Amino acid sequence: MLSIYRVSGKFRMGEFIQKFSIEVIAENEDKAKEYTYSILGSKHKVKRYHIWIQDIQKISPDEAEDPRVAFKYKLLTEGQIVQ
Repeated sequence: MLSIYRVSGKFRMGEFIQKFSIEVIAENEDKAKEYTYSILGSKHKVKRYHIWIQDIQKISPDEAEDPRVAFKYKLLTEGQIVQ
């Protein structure tokens, strides 16, 4: 069953530490964590050992701050698209 997760933490960007909070659609917390590593590594060229995940929360679609995530979740749960 797919759920929306809000993953937050910090990652190293050069000499600085940058906070992040990202919402992802995943089957469980482990997959949400892996997807977060993948996104940050791809967009910011950050290695996994420079990413510190501090919190993973399961949230409802109404609590999602990113409208793209809420819309994609709605389409996935209604069976209109296949992940």
